[in-house]
Amino acid sequence: MTASAAPLLSVRDLRIVFDGRRGPLTALDGVSFDIQPGEILGMVGESGAGKSLTGTAVIGLLDPPGRIAGGEIRLEGQRIDNLPAEKMRRLRGRRIGAIFQDPLTSLHPLLTVGDQLVETITTHLPVGRAEARGRALDLLREVGIPAAETRIDHYPHQFSGGMRQRVVIALALCAEPTLIIADEPTTALDVSIQAQITTLLKRLCREHGTSIMLVTHDMGVIAETADRVAVMYAGRIVEIGPVEDVVRRPRHPYTAGLMASIPSVHARHAHLNQIDGAMPRLGAIPPGCAFNPRCGRAEAFCRDHRPGLAPAAHAAACHFPLQELADA
Repeated sequence: MTASAAPLLSVRDLRIVFDGRRGPLTALDGVSFDIQPGEILGMVGESGAGKSLTGTAVIGLLDPPGRIAGGEIRLEGQRIDNLPAEKMRRLRGRRIGAIFQDPLTSLHPLLTVGDQLVETITTHLPVGRAEARGRALDLLREVGIPAAETRIDHYPHQFSGGMRQRVVIALALCAEPTLIIADEPTTALDVSIQAQITTLLKRLCREHGTSIMLVTHDMGVIAETADRVAVMYAGRIVEIGPVEDVVRRPRHPYTAGLMASIPSVHARHAHLNQIDGAMPRLGAIPPGCAFNPRCGRAEAFCRDHRPGLAPAAHAAACHFPLQELADA
């Protein structure tokens, strides 16, 4: 991955609204970011921040009453947010893969994992079933399924949760996509299995040159896996930058609050820090900086003026960023 390379994925001013009886509610408001070839971009934030919704829009699975009301999404320079449904269906799987939180929702319970892998491969690649089965076996071995020659003919319920997630990763890689949307891929797994899956994702990204958009609420997973991180709050990106910079030198008070709420193995605390208040409802996002009611540094200017993201490698949408922390 090089900083000067053209982005694989480019999202500009993405706006998503949900039409309701009382009018449209804005769920994403002006979201912009790039993902470079071979890069892992983490998207982190509390529930309701808009991170999963962003991934859903990229992969073209946004269902009514949700709709894209503004902005654009480009994959390798091609605009994809306005493609007809059938063209988007063909692109999904072939150029964009997906890994979801619960592997059981991604796997057909009445088909063997081999049948599902072979069907996906033959749908998107010009190969016969015999060649597709060989490729399916290679993928199962690559993602760490033991005794793949036997397990390929097993059904999803015969696998543990961690092994099912490995199968889903193999399924996402079937057609050699350039981008994978991984939505909370480790949340349902125990800590040791989480570590195995994040290590696997990093290795596959490195060996295949695949880019990954990793959606999670877990800053620890982001710190271990991602190259860059975008922090979301109330449907907006409030901070974005290299993961080490954002984790060690957060510039937005919300990011600093997220980091302070993570327990440390190096220190004993009577209690963890917390961010007072809650994420605002879609119909009650405050004017100005959406985080201002929960921010101990907010001033009158913050309540009236919405901050923007500067075009910088490490940027925060804050009128009074934590520069003293960044420079310490």
